[in-house]
Amino acid sequence: MLRIGMNGFGRIGRAIFRNNLAKDAFKVVSINDINPDISNIAYQLNYDTLYGQLDDKYYAVNDHLCNNQDKIKIYNQPHVDTVPWENEQADIIIDASGVLDNVLRAPQTLVKHNLKKVMITHSPDEVDFSMVLGANETELDLTRHHVISTSICDATALGPVLKIIHENIGIRNGYITTLHPWLNYQNLMDGPASSWSVPGTIYHHYALGRSVIGNMIPKPTSAIAATCKVVDGVTEGMIGSFSYRTPTAIVGSADITLNLKQFSSKEQILSLFVAAEKKQRWKIIRNNFVPLASLDYKSSDSSAIVDHRWTEVLGDDMLKLVLWYDNEWGYSARVIDQILYVEEKMKEQL
Repeated sequence: MLRIGMNGFGRIGRAIFRNNLAKDAFKVVSINDINPDISNIAYQLNYDTLYGQLDDKYYAVNDHLCNNQDKIKIYNQPHVDTVPWENEQADIIIDASGVLDNVLRAPQTLVKHNLKKVMITHSPDEVDFSMVLGANETELDLTRHHVISTSICDATALGPVLKIIHENIGIRNGYITTLHPWLNYQNLMDGPASSWSVPGTIYHHYALGRSVIGNMIPKPTSAIAATCKVVDGVTEGMIGSFSYRTPTAIVGSADITLNLKQFSSKEQILSLFVAAEKKQRWKIIRNNFVPLASLDYKSSDSSAIVDHRWTEVLGDDMLKLVLWYDNEWGYSARVIDQILYVEEKMKEQL
């Protein structure tokens, strides 16, 4: 079983950890986080407003996080490369810190600590490869790809969907609006928009600093830029994008309008997605025909739930789709699947 070190234990780090408790895909042997209070780290893991309490709770014992099953070494280092990951014989590091400096330090971390890979849970340019399952995993080359981006929740949902449409019908152009729940760097009260990826700087989009309570905040999105990295033939020049940061805690959505290269019909679109769900290896596409609301998709581990109540084809070549995705749980489930896929490919090289 792979031995995993986790750098950053915020919302995504903890979601991956909790998701893995059920899957038992790998063994977490060490965690590094800027929070120096290990009892508080245990508390945040044990009690989650969105996903509930853990039955087998963790507690702090000196510099370890322990429960009936685990004893995990905790570090409090500012940089990913200063953590002695080799002390716990970690194979792969998951960098869920969201900090660009840690991405830049990833190559030297690999060499310095004799790691097999570093997985980055966002979509920076400074990586060897960006991967979304159901979109481009077959292009992974472990001889060249060592720092691997697991992309972002939006691209994890959009990538496989756009690939299905583009490969079977063709996309001429289009526009996508995403609706993304609040994130922990936003403000309860109006203030500056503090950067997450570059701590200490202020994001130039001032509206993002407005209160998350009661506001829908329009903002640019990296969703299409991240998606175009993983879907061949789809470029940023083809598809425009825009986002609202919504006053909700969980579950994202994407409103998609595409002009198609070939004439199509609603029946053809439905058949494509029904077939995709039946033959898929991972829980990527889920087709929904029930009148649900956003929180009904909480804890779904599918990459993209296609809400076919809103699927329409206008004039034979304009497609309307609506997607839902749990931006923490669904995304984290795919990160685990990606790590298992990397492990599978490493074993094939032996």
